[in-house]
Amino acid sequence: MEKKRREYGILEFFILLFFLLESSMASGLEFNFTKHVNTFRLARIQRHLNKINKPAVRTIQSVDGDTIDCVQKHNQPALDHPLLKNHKIQNVPTVMPKPNLQSRNYSGSGFLARRAWQTWHGTGHCPRGTVPIRRSSVNDVLRAKSTFHYGKKKVVRPLNQQSRSTEAPDVVSGNGHEHAIAYTGSGEFYGAKATINVWDPSIDGSNEFSLSQMWVLSGSFDGSDLNSIEAGWQVSPELYGDSRPRLFTYWTSDAYQATGCYNLLCSGFVQTNSRIAIGASISPVSSDSGDQYDITILIWKDPKLGNWWLSFGENNLVGYWPAELFTHLADHAEMVEWGGEIVNTRRNGQHTSTQMGSGRFAADGFRHSGYFRNIEVVDGDNSLSPVGTLSTLAEDPHCYDIASASSEAWGNYFYFGGPGSNPLCP
Repeated sequence: MEKKRREYGILEFFILLFFLLESSMASGLEFNFTKHVNTFRLARIQRHLNKINKPAVRTIQSVDGDTIDCVQKHNQPALDHPLLKNHKIQNVPTVMPKPNLQSRNYSGSGFLARRAWQTWHGTGHCPRGTVPIRRSSVNDVLRAKSTFHYGKKKVVRPLNQQSRSTEAPDVVSGNGHEHAIAYTGSGEFYGAKATINVWDPSIDGSNEFSLSQMWVLSGSFDGSDLNSIEAGWQVSPELYGDSRPRLFTYWTSDAYQATGCYNLLCSGFVQTNSRIAIGASISPVSSDSGDQYDITILIWKDPKLGNWWLSFGENNLVGYWPAELFTHLADHAEMVEWGGEIVNTRRNGQHTSTQMGSGRFAADGFRHSGYFRNIEVVDGDNSLSPVGTLSTLAEDPHCYDIASASSEAWGNYFYFGGPGSNPLCP
């Protein structure tokens, strides 16, 4: 009995120590057991990394500093999700969307763009039957607030559909997120597509970012059940530790509260491609007055199995978000958005100089501004078609703006971006 009391007392002590350490880290206060706090946190980080960094068949060191692990397809992080316990991997969709025959690239003078790809391909490839996964490091997690927050969007307020004509669709608020976007009206959508030129915008602060992406949305825009699927390119020093543009994805089924994450940093997205690494850097990038490099993103719902597929470039199937992950998107999307987003952490009325797109305003046009071209949606017949009505919105056009148009060559398109801080955006 006495031995059990001693064991119970020891257990109580460690439970108390655990809560002291947790509360001290949460409050940011200095704790006497600094060494133990660091050791404890590193141990927790390592346990977290062991969950998302799966054993590799082959490891590739990219020239940009990334480590790419070639992981057996059936051992990828996605299948750790409790809703996917008995999930059978769908290697290909049952059907591709029917193309819009009027959509094509224009190769005339002044409007030719080249395809961007991924940097890590210069030093190796993953064998068939594996998927390439960017390895997360201790430093990656240390830049985040905690292991829970690593790979997740920070502070969330759902989109407000009612105020969409007068306010920005602030997907994540509380940290000065700003947008320049084009969006559809409410309807039934089964996917979307666009071609986006890639830049390396300047980021003013390690906890700020700049991205160009597509949102596929459904659910309550003023509640906690918003479903969102997102993909595009982003520059995020906090997430990746550098300022390179990278292919990224995101998903959530509860308005960014607890579900979902960037890339493969949690279970959910099922990758099927052995050549494309989500989270890896994109190269080359566009240059002002010079060559333009772009990527094409296509997201659509498999009409038979209900999974939402991602295609990158010229019909390169990357993988899919299983239908089991979602509530509203298990049926269809109600709105689609395309455009840029930055985060402004400056206070006292000062604006960040983090750039959106190329850092140039929309009026500067081709070879200077960021663009989305050949913007299309997937309808109930699984056909790609131009957007009927495309609205645009920017919180402060003096900081970042957007201008849409249409042409035979580019279909629906828009230029967007800006430098942030300038004489009219102090």
